[in-house]
Amino acid sequence: MNPMMRQIRRLAVLGSTGSIGTQALDVAARHADRFAVAALTAHASSEQLFAQVRAFRPRLAGLTDGRFSLADIPNDLRFCRWVFGREALLAAAALDEADDVLVSVVGMAGLESVLAALSHGKRVLLANKEALVAGGKLVMDAARRAGEHALLPVDSEHSAIFQCLQGAAGNPVDTLYLTCSGGPFRTWAKADIDRATAAQALRHPTWTMGRKITVDSATLFNKALEIIEACHLFGVAPPRLQVLIHPQSVVHSAVGFSDGAVIAQLGTPDMRLPILYAMAYPERLPTGGDRLDFFSLKELTFERPDPVRFPSLRLAEECLAAGGAACCVLNAANEVAVGRFLQSGGGNPMTVGRIYAVVEETLQRVGALAADSLQEVLEADRLARETALALLD
Repeated sequence: MNPMMRQIRRLAVLGSTGSIGTQALDVAARHADRFAVAALTAHASSEQLFAQVRAFRPRLAGLTDGRFSLADIPNDLRFCRWVFGREALLAAAALDEADDVLVSVVGMAGLESVLAALSHGKRVLLANKEALVAGGKLVMDAARRAGEHALLPVDSEHSAIFQCLQGAAGNPVDTLYLTCSGGPFRTWAKADIDRATAAQALRHPTWTMGRKITVDSATLFNKALEIIEACHLFGVAPPRLQVLIHPQSVVHSAVGFSDGAVIAQLGTPDMRLPILYAMAYPERLPTGGDRLDFFSLKELTFERPDPVRFPSLRLAEECLAAGGAACCVLNAANEVAVGRFLQSGGGNPMTVGRIYAVVEETLQRVGALAADSLQEVLEADRLARETALALLD
């Protein structure tokens, strides 16, 4: 492509102070000739957001924590439009001056943001798991209405599968392989996993991520949610998905085709690669990170996950089979349980085993619910959260 013909992509970053958001801004700054930042939102990290607004000078900025108002904004930052509370995400998602919307907020707020962005013709770069897990049918229907490539995955595993599928249109896919490091409890006995505390769960061996997703990676709920996401994103049933424990985190995922060929995406464990791949798609731009050195690789090993030690994988498959709002309930219960887990401490801290128990009990108590509209999904989410909180109290 002629460099003079390249379009500058205008980006709205929802969750700009989180791990994904800050890395997205890092690569946007590295490629300032290709990306402009149109909107930035954060929840409560106001000082960090203020620094980002000074650096990128967006058209819109927002804080979703309802305690903030315009009175909290320094005078030198009032050159842009400020929005507060829930409306901050929706305003950024629908902003006329944005081409692409990176949804990297945590939680159900991501679902409404994704639907708003797609309905306004934006290309969505999806780094929020809850949107597809809780409202997968709603999101995929909206993405189909928005057009081809209106929804691009940012998760490293789904990005890897998406990359492996490029040029494979019309060729039957046999198996999607989702890899994961196995987390800090990969070799632990079940009894030890069930007794593990937050301090132990936060010691991820490979990736540097936010606290909630780090705990999910330890319990493999992160992989359970990714199974659900992959079923929606790529239109496959659970029997055609295989989770591979891969401690080296070099193979980020793979696709097996009907002729027996397997195409895999390899790279260093650097989230800037899938972030920038989505931002620049269909082009590839340098991340500035380390390159994979094949000669330094001592081994690449793969293990079958143990559903007894990690019941999260079994729960995901059961929820997919149940349909309706079951996946939404799974996600909400896990989010509540992990939130309490991260807050616990002192002489009687909450343990990993309690997370599994709360999620499974919530699924049993809530039962079958419909998820055919945003209102039904939000109601299922609310009921699941109330149920999980009651179990924890």
